Amino acid sequence: MDVQNKINTVGKKVYTGQVVSDKMDKTIVVLVETKTLHPLYKKYVNTSKRVKAHDETNQAGVGDTVRVIEARKVSKHKAWRLLEIVERAK
Repeated sequence: MDVQNKINTVGKKVYTGQVVSDKMDKTIVVLVETKTLHPLYKKYVNTSKRVKAHDETNQAGVGDTVRVIEARKVSKHKAWRLLEIVERAK
């Protein structure tokens, strides 16, 4: 992560997930999976969400593990941007 990205990450949500689609131009769909504790049953429940992220250079591919960060709305459904690629798909 370079200095510019570190400055912009203050106070913003950062998710890590897998790219499930890269078919759109400059857009990737990232599947973010989390485990949350159910308040009544005290059992961990797996939850997942798909977020659309802005990928300016189209560098992320399907299967890559990426980190995305909150950003201003780029379009109707796209409010995240690609921060870094953690691991490339094999």
